[in-house]
This record gives sequence, C-alpha cells and structure tokens, in this order.
Amino acid sequence: MTRTALGAPATPIPTGRSQRSSAVSVLLSHWTGSGTVPSLTLYPHQWSWDSAFIAIGLRRLSPYRAQRELETLCGAQWGDGRIPHIVFNPAVPPGAYFPGPAFWRSGQAGAAAGAPAGIDTSGIVQPPVHALAAWLVHESDPELSRRRGFLARLYPRLAAWHGYLADHRDLGGQGLAAVVHPWESGMDNSPCWDGPLARVEPAPTGSFRRADLTHGAAADRPTDEDYGRYVGLAARYRDQHYRDTAASHPFAVEDPAFNAFLAVSEHALASIAQSLGRSPVPHRARAGALTEALVARLWDPQSGQFLCRDLVPDALVAERSVSGLLPLAVPGLPDPVVRALLDTLSGPHFDLGAGSTGLVPSYDLLGGAHDASRYWRGPAWFNVNWTLERGLRQYGARAAADRLAGAILTTATASGFAEYVDARTGQALGSRDFGWTAAMALDVLARS
Repeated sequence: MTRTALGAPATPIPTGRSQRSSAVSVLLSHWTGSGTVPSLTLYPHQWSWDSAFIAIGLRRLSPYRAQRELETLCGAQWGDGRIPHIVFNPAVPPGAYFPGPAFWRSGQAGAAAGAPAGIDTSGIVQPPVHALAAWLVHESDPELSRRRGFLARLYPRLAAWHGYLADHRDLGGQGLAAVVHPWESGMDNSPCWDGPLARVEPAPTGSFRRADLTHGAAADRPTDEDYGRYVGLAARYRDQHYRDTAASHPFAVEDPAFNAFLAVSEHALASIAQSLGRSPVPHRARAGALTEALVARLWDPQSGQFLCRDLVPDALVAERSVSGLLPLAVPGLPDPVVRALLDTLSGPHFDLGAGSTGLVPSYDLLGGAHDASRYWRGPAWFNVNWTLERGLRQYGARAAADRLAGAILTTATASGFAEYVDARTGQALGSRDFGWTAAMALDVLARS
C-alpha cells in the first residue's frame, strides 16, 4: 500500500470503471437542474470558468447537460456583453457565500451596463474559456447540438462576450484584455498580484465576513489583509457602476492566461461560425492579432515564459506564474517561443513530471513567495494542468502530454477530487469533491 507524505496509509486509487463512477458521482451530486456548482459547501452558486471546464467534462456523461450548463451561464449575460463570474442561485441562503448579491448589487450598480433584471450576478468576469467549451460540447454530439440549435443560440452571446473584452477591456490600448481584479484572472491569490494590489486600500476590518474560512483551512487560503484588498477593490468597481474605460483602475493587469484563453476561444469561435455557415475569417484574424499582441507585450525571453504586465507603471511583473505557461495552448506561437516554454516547463522553476504527482505547480518552485499549500501560490490545479496537457500535445510533446494526463487522472481520484493539491506530495487542499476536478478527470479518462 502506498503512503502519504505524513506516513499514513493512502486511500487505494480507483482504477478504470471505478474512476469514472467516482467522477460521475461528483458531477451528478453538484447538478442543480440547469447548471453545476463547483462545491456543495464552499462555492454553492454557478461560477463562470468553472462551468466552462465542467461542461468540457460533463459532455462525456451527458452532452445535453453540458449544453444546459453553458446556456444557463450565458443566460445571465449583461447587455454590454460581459459574462459575470458568479450567477447566484436564489435558493441558496444569503449568508452561504460572501460576497453575495447584497454586496454586488448588480441590478442597481450594473443597470447602465445592462445587468439582467431578475438575475443576481457579480459584476466582474473570469477567463473566457466558454467558446472552447461550447465547441467541444458540440463536437461530442453534433446531431443533438443541431437539433437543439445550441450553437446558433450561443454564437451571438459568445461573440458579444469577446466583443466586450475587445471594446471595454483593452485598457493598455495594444490589443490585449486587462483584468481589473485578481478574481477575474481565476488565479486569485497569485504572487503576481502582490505588487499591483499594494496600491489598493483594504476594506475596513470587520466590514466583511470570510465565508471561505468556514470550509477551508486558513493556512490554505488568502490572508485577511489580501482578502480585505479584494473586497475593497470590488467595492470600488461596484461604486463606479462597473464602468471600464471611463473609470480609473488602481489594479489593471494584462494576464497571459486570460488572453491565451481568449485567443484559443477565438479559434473555437471561428469553428462555430463556420459550422453555422458564417465567415470564420474575423475570428481567425482576431485570434492572430491576440497571439501577436501576447508575444509583443508579455513575452520575456530572459524568463523563457510570458509575464503579467501591470498597466499602472506599464511594466512587466517579475514573477513566474503558471499563467505565463498557459499560452502554450494557443495555436501558431513562434517556434522559439514554443521551445523556450517547453524548456521552462520542464526546468527547475516548474519541474514538469517531478514529485509524487507529476503535476505543474501554480507558481515558481524557486520563487520567494512560493507556498506549497496556499491558494494559487504553489499548489497544482487540475484545470490548469489539463490546459497544459492540450498545449503539450498540440506542439508535439506527446510523451510529456501522456504523462501529464495520467498524473491528472491519478492525482484527482487519489485526492478525492480536491480543489487543488500540493504539487509535490499530492496532499488534498481546499474543497473536496470539486466540480472541475471531477470533470477534468472524466475528460482525461474518456481519452485514455
């Protein structure tokens, strides 16, 4: 029997049919009838990029439910095109999650931006994985998709979503979308945000309640000071009525992963357009322009990876995050960039394939801010590793991709589908029975 890092007997790893059964059980238990919650305890509403990744795995179980997942999320889209990062379930008690509807006040503060009437949402966004998810869901059952008009109904919403990012979030004026809150990156607590966040006035102590600590260990979550800055920054954006180009932003960052997902999804949107008899040319052109801007704005040859750009001083952030490796998923990168990314991925900073898990950590193993257990400051995440596996396969590193796919499946099931894990030991961290962890395992299993 294998043993954990603490010496206690490890739970036997399920194999084959039992792996699938375990992952399916998580997704079925999290299904609300129209969408999937990431966690029954910690995250009891619908999250934007969670739902995209969940749909990718859910298509292996039920293409219909995967379609409904994305339709429900896009049904809360704002008039300006943004897809909010949380769609709140009115059946969940108000105190179950903070910040909740009473904080965001989307119907009032977001009225000018076209927040939907009768649906409570947040006012910020998350990485645009949705068009990629929609295309993969369509491919899993094209007949059902065409019969339901899935792509025909989703295409204008996805095009408007990408249009919002191009028209409202190019705060640097050079063709990339900026995030105006760490939560928008999806990698909430990355050390990349420490410098930009230092400019943000924290919300007063006692003015908010941390529901995340009810279901997670404090040592694995953001500090109170960082969380206070998150809340203060979100309140500022809300009080500016969620305006983008017409507002000032103490936090404005061009994030490699966010823009990589946008480029990948533009390629997917081109495929969707073509399948509907529309021209794919505008989307391919946009994907190409995004790729060129990524390289021109965020590529750092000395680091051998992409870096975040802080738009306030207009300078690259000297921190190595896994965000800077995720552009490997983008088609058409220059050969020297691909070679350098592969070298960095397997080098000492990220050490692909090392440790007992074989997973890639979320932050530089040699970085001064590395923390093996704290949220996005070192642990490995399954959606990130799934994306890297696609990138490796795309650029011909098939052996490494196969090993990473195996690591995703083995560690996901062994950890009880943990939200995230210690990248070296596999120790389960955060919430258990996490939605996208089960979804990524189900997708990998279907391809193995």
